[in-house]
Amino acid sequence: MWLLPVFSTLSRSALRLFYRLTLAGERVPPEGPVLLVANHPNSLLDPAMVVAAARRPVRFLAKAPLFDDAKVSWLIKAAGSIPVFRKQDDPGAMEQNDDTFRAVWSALADEDAAVGIFPEGISHNEPGLVPLKTGAARIALGAAREEGAFPVVPVGLSFREKGRFRSEALAVIGDPVKWDDLAMAGPDDRDAVRRLTSRIDAALRDVTLNLERWEDAPLVEMAEAVYAAEIPVSADPADRVERLGEASEALARLRGDDREEWKRVRRQVAAHARVLDVLGLRPRELKAAPRTLGAALWTLRNLAFFALGAPVAALGMAIYGIPYRLTGLLETIARPPADVRGTFKLLVGAVIHLVWTIAVVALVAWRFGALAAAATAVAMPLIGVTALHVVERWRSAVGEARRFLLRTRRREVLAELRQRQRELAERLHKLWEEVRI
Repeated sequence: MWLLPVFSTLSRSALRLFYRLTLAGERVPPEGPVLLVANHPNSLLDPAMVVAAARRPVRFLAKAPLFDDAKVSWLIKAAGSIPVFRKQDDPGAMEQNDDTFRAVWSALADEDAAVGIFPEGISHNEPGLVPLKTGAARIALGAAREEGAFPVVPVGLSFREKGRFRSEALAVIGDPVKWDDLAMAGPDDRDAVRRLTSRIDAALRDVTLNLERWEDAPLVEMAEAVYAAEIPVSADPADRVERLGEASEALARLRGDDREEWKRVRRQVAAHARVLDVLGLRPRELKAAPRTLGAALWTLRNLAFFALGAPVAALGMAIYGIPYRLTGLLETIARPPADVRGTFKLLVGAVIHLVWTIAVVALVAWRFGALAAAATAVAMPLIGVTALHVVERWRSAVGEARRFLLRTRRREVLAELRQRQRELAERLHKLWEEVRI
């Protein structure tokens, strides 16, 4: 258990390195008993996401077979996880869940404890939540018999491309579930368990994007982006998740009520997306006007940055190019499932990069001595992280420069596109309003 704070710190650091992570929404209570309930789209990286969002150590419930898996058992145990025995894993071990519930209740009775659970019960690659199990509700109701209701906080996890290094990841912390009226019912009250499970499901849906099918994702995201570019809205990522949910609901309702109108809207959004993709623009960038003075200042700042950062970036790519490519090669060979791909790349990549660093440090020690080796051990990770940020900023700068030139040279074409985008946004706004009614 003493390793739990260390594990929490390491998991947050690893996650922020692997993804471009954004935290949004409410704040998890910094002390006292809390039950964190989250969706489960990304295997063992989901606990790290919840820890990052909670900003405090969290113990998780994990399926019992993971405790005997040599590849990940060390990670599960280091996280202070509590085993859950599932019928599909071992029907004869289900009685041991009584011990599991007692362990969780005991942890929640500790004022410094936070416990995390994934009520879906499985990691998956579905486009939305799968039906929730009753375990989270039973845990909450069992623990409340001693101390009364405590915060049950939903955490919504979303990933742009969950198996891709440095893609976007978002954790949205929602409002605590309201369940004071059920707190004294106990875990054996089936009606209370059902009602609390339903409330947890609703709370999770408020902080996650739930699609009917994966094919709808580009349509929903572009529709929201067009809407947000033209209609004054909040820039908070949590509000964006809510708008994406409304977009999904509106388009799903339109698909069921008026398929011809839905097809027209889909064609218009898809056509607009194709044009913007060719131009290398996003809806918000299409709306923006070029500013010559701002562009000049931006150019000067970036030239200074790249003059200093380019040599470090080149050195970092030279040092870590081989282990980076090897990680990608091993993923291609292993072909892990979509919901495990991120976990595979992070864990395997971490081992490969660590072994590579140790090997380089050992070589330096052999050739140049202990002092040079110590300096190398400190410098290598710093150079690698610096190179990563320089490369990302370079890509962003190239894209921004290209968009600026486009906006200055194609003014008439872009003016027509802006008008079309505005009309499309107004049409989508009407659909949004129908969902809100």
